[in-house]
Amino acid sequence: MNSEAPGWDAIDTRLEQFYPGVEPRHFATMHRFALGGPDPLDGVSFYPRAEPVPHWHLVSYGMSELYARDESDTEETEESGWGFEFSFRIARSIDDDEPPMWAADLLQYLARYVFSSGNWFEAGHHLDPGGPLRQDPPTAMRGLAFVEDPELGTIGTPHGRLQFLQVVGITADEYDAIRQWDVHGVLKLLTERDPLLITDLDRPSITDDPDTRALIDAGRERDGSSSGLFMIAGFGATVDDSGAVLLRFKEVNAGLVAQAVRDRLGHGRDLILDGDGHVRTLVRRAPAYAVRPLEGGALELDLPSEAVDALPGLLTPGRRPVPGTDRLSVEVTD
Repeated sequence: MNSEAPGWDAIDTRLEQFYPGVEPRHFATMHRFALGGPDPLDGVSFYPRAEPVPHWHLVSYGMSELYARDESDTEETEESGWGFEFSFRIARSIDDDEPPMWAADLLQYLARYVFSSGNWFEAGHHLDPGGPLRQDPPTAMRGLAFVEDPELGTIGTPHGRLQFLQVVGITADEYDAIRQWDVHGVLKLLTERDPLLITDLDRPSITDDPDTRALIDAGRERDGSSSGLFMIAGFGATVDDSGAVLLRFKEVNAGLVAQAVRDRLGHGRDLILDGDGHVRTLVRRAPAYAVRPLEGGALELDLPSEAVDALPGLLTPGRRPVPGTDRLSVEVTD
């Protein structure tokens, strides 16, 4: 008999290899997204682990194609659904039998973002969720990074390839290090301490260790930033009839933009500014200022060295022209 949920079965088969005979705590979505409900995930399973340290291992159901297709649907796909399911490892005490439901809520939040925006996550991505991962009690974990689950990896299913994409909680200082240097470099330092990258909401930042901080600083100085896309709330850009370009920023974000310019353009790497429907790509390639239209109304601004060197210092309240350019200005408002 053919299964009614071959994708779901493929996930369960993979988990059975690591948790033979273990019945997870599974929380199903009461009103499925496909039927008009608010939560895209059909459910989240919690597996209690004691080794190598006690933690919950969460796995989602719903980012991939779970159910049997209609017989008339013969389309072959390389990936199942979005091509991944979330996993998440949350530290727990050995006698803690109460699953952390905030973590399941976070996975639903991430799923809603993917389904509503059409933007998916991949290993090496990172995200600022706009606040701490848990409100009560408070935690220093304020960022997320994504890696392939070090145990579950990637599998084949009847509907295509499926990667188990692990969500990793990181502190604000670690997120700054990722943004200013490299997500793979920071995660490598985390992995050396914890190969399974378990999210412990009470752990200190690895940047508190002077030796680790020195490694991060050295990598940043050597490599610059690997974060080419910088999403900024309140960012706007206009072009008038004469071709003059104005980039507008909020003061609260101006310092972060200035640092991104140093860490990207200062090392000859492109920087994409994206916010409030405006996308502008800053590059450092030609000796003279140039403006090039891109698809979707975006612009590419080629900045000479004089402009790159001056731009960080211009990102303070007020409106100023950018040296070395023809009619490019920046404006910072409160």
